[in-house]
Amino acid sequence: MRGQDPWASEDPLGEALHFLRMTGAFYCRSELSEPWGLAMPEMQDCLWFHVVTSGRCRIEVEGTATRYLVPGEFALVPHGLGHTVSSDTLLSDNEAGRSTPMVHDLPHHYISNRYAVLEHGGDGPSTTLMCGAVRLDHPSATQLISSLPSLIVVESAPAPHLSWMHSTLGLVAEEAKYLRPGGEAVITRLSDILVIQALRSWIEHDPAAKVGWLGALQDPAIGPALARIHRQPDNPWTVASLAAEVAMSRSAFSARFTAMVGETPMRYLAQWRMRTAQELLRSGDMTVADIAKRSGYLSEAAFARAFKRLLGVSPGSVRTRVDASAIS
Repeated sequence: MRGQDPWASEDPLGEALHFLRMTGAFYCRSELSEPWGLAMPEMQDCLWFHVVTSGRCRIEVEGTATRYLVPGEFALVPHGLGHTVSSDTLLSDNEAGRSTPMVHDLPHHYISNRYAVLEHGGDGPSTTLMCGAVRLDHPSATQLISSLPSLIVVESAPAPHLSWMHSTLGLVAEEAKYLRPGGEAVITRLSDILVIQALRSWIEHDPAAKVGWLGALQDPAIGPALARIHRQPDNPWTVASLAAEVAMSRSAFSARFTAMVGETPMRYLAQWRMRTAQELLRSGDMTVADIAKRSGYLSEAAFARAFKRLLGVSPGSVRTRVDASAIS
């Protein structure tokens, strides 16, 4: 299998990050003057990010402490939660009865369907902010996002492991200054890189990343087993065969896997197969029968029953919604 898969490696966590395919939902360069505030809507299955390229702002996500951002810092709201970004002077305005406007209710200058420029605020000191929401389409995204905190901030303090990230932030700031040809493409691609870098930084340095699914990916035995499931969901895996792959006894492997991942190996395999199948159904490139076979099922009927049991909807309904969306 290694010869057939150029991305197969001895780093299961690296593989999972590689397959975090992102689809840009919305990007915005905001020119803001105090007092100002922007409310970001909840966007399911998306990650919000914010980069301050000049000035400063504060970000508030429900359930987390208020954080202040300055140039060179990057904030990630992994769960797509609604939140606000604002100037320091907004608090007194809100106390006076003014509500923070939703970002999509303000007038934008749309450069394309997914990239806009916003000017908003009063006549005070200015802040330039790059905001975006990206959707993660790969099945591993569901597992990864559930493992993350409500807010991740990569700070501007110099550190060797962040030098590449800060260089990327500098490129975003430079592109955001002027609307040059190709600027939208550059900013969206750099933003995707920043999201991955922020996730890598958090995983490498936060103790919370050492437990649960992320911790399991980094485990010398469970990580390779997870990688085999991810690469070959159609393989007729059993607990015994997975345990043999990582040179463990069946009982020891099952206990360790369940303790680290939070569900049994067979339950995880079934869930992974269905999430992978759901992605394939949404792509519209394969028939349901072919997807059933790729998911390790001998018949389309057995696949449909398992899909409905685990995800609550039928494969046909997912495909119908995709087809209807394409027509509209």
